[in-house]
Amino acid sequence: MARTTTDDPDLYAGLIRLHVLHHAAHEPIYGLAMMEELGRHGYKLSPGTLYPLLHGLEKKGYMKSTLERDGRSGRRVYRITPAGRRALAAGKAKVRELFGELFEDTVPH
Repeated sequence: MARTTTDDPDLYAGLIRLHVLHHAAHEPIYGLAMMEELGRHGYKLSPGTLYPLLHGLEKKGYMKSTLERDGRSGRRVYRITPAGRRALAAGKAKVRELFGELFEDTVPH
């Protein structure tokens, strides 16, 4: 069965990455909290999708992770890097430009 574009993760992949970088720019993030945050915005990601995305952002140098322990358990916490801040700024500029084009016909002249 064909997937509809409204739930096509490939269509929104860049937006999801920008969303993650946006939150990491404000505070350290971790996987479960990001899955919940993205879910509030309609992005339903499984751990099998989100964690490779986080690792990919780290591999590109946009985020750096550390393992933080709380007693016996621990979780990987991600922080944005200077390169991540530059990528986020560039992404925001592209989104702003795209937004203008997507909605230019809805603005009264």
